[in-house]
Amino acid sequence: MESLVIVGAGLAAAKAVERLRDEGYEGSITVVGAEPHAPYERPPLSKDLLLGRETDPVVLDPRWWAEHDVRLVTGDRATSLDRDGRRVTLDSGERLSYDLLVLATGAQPRVPDLPGADTALYLRTREDSAQVLAALEAGGRLVIIGAGWIGLEVAAAARQHGVDVVVLEQADVPLAGVLGVELAEHLAALHRSHGVDLRTGVTVEEVTVRSGRPTGVRTSQGILEADHVLVAVGAVPDVVLAEDSGLEVDGGIVVDEWFQTHDERVMAIGDVANAWNVTLDDRLRVEHWDNAIRQGRAAADVLLGRDTPYDWLPYFFTDQFEFSMEYVGRSAPDDRLEIHGDLAANRCIACWFDRQGLLTAAMNVGIWEVSDTLRAMVGRRVDPAEVAALG
Repeated sequence: MESLVIVGAGLAAAKAVERLRDEGYEGSITVVGAEPHAPYERPPLSKDLLLGRETDPVVLDPRWWAEHDVRLVTGDRATSLDRDGRRVTLDSGERLSYDLLVLATGAQPRVPDLPGADTALYLRTREDSAQVLAALEAGGRLVIIGAGWIGLEVAAAARQHGVDVVVLEQADVPLAGVLGVELAEHLAALHRSHGVDLRTGVTVEEVTVRSGRPTGVRTSQGILEADHVLVAVGAVPDVVLAEDSGLEVDGGIVVDEWFQTHDERVMAIGDVANAWNVTLDDRLRVEHWDNAIRQGRAAADVLLGRDTPYDWLPYFFTDQFEFSMEYVGRSAPDDRLEIHGDLAANRCIACWFDRQGLLTAAMNVGIWEVSDTLRAMVGRRVDPAEVAALG
């Protein structure tokens, strides 16, 4: 009987095994995760869970695994991969043999090369989220280093807890590279209107520490005292296992449009995969919820012998104060932006067009059930009236 091992027990892995069993795959399946949890979704960690809302982010019912004859190993990190012998060794010493291997090892928070950075809070796991929530409930001043999606989502949650929040960002406008200056400035102004002390053009030099705990942040503009410090400066793919085994790594594990490495018995999916996207004719490594779901299912289809390439457009969403949006596509810095609707009221549709007039990306803000329609528009010329009609 064919033996499949998936290293990494996140959303992509869960969706892969769910699809495999639903479609009649009869081989043995083992899923190995370093965290002590069954696979769960990460978006609630910086949203609902930080707001104290009752949310269970688990992907599959705990009974599902045994009922579908899938072995789930949690709290046991894979430490080495022998591709010649087709074996994965775990931290516990157990060795797993495989016929097929899927690497879904995800990503880890980026720890900046700053004195004291290792003492700060980060947000990636359920335990991290619980620690951040405890800090918010304790009150005091929270200093957040980084005004990306995670940093701003935590800032929004913190203000709803009544916490004094300072966000430090090196760029002049946060998220301008993704949203463009106009939309980024709108989001920055929204945070400031809710009491977030958002400081841009700031270089962080040190997280100050006393007795092993952060006490503040030293910046190019002076020292900020803090009761809690959160670092949110992005994530890095967890490629150690792949790199040590000789797989090609370049900003992630390099795979083709079918998630295949140069080893025909090894695939990679999810946050760790730098995969060829046939629609965009380019490589992408995407760290979002939607991509993990789609790549997990698509990899399962490939294992089942189906031609299911990586052909969809990136998608992500965020909720910050009154600003709730979905974004699909991939814009370039020199694309032209059109906004249809009322941005000031956080109800509009933003469209990005390239020099040929093709829609490269679209974002719906406060207008729901239009994301699939916008996805279908990306890549073609679009009449502005067609967009305006969606609002």
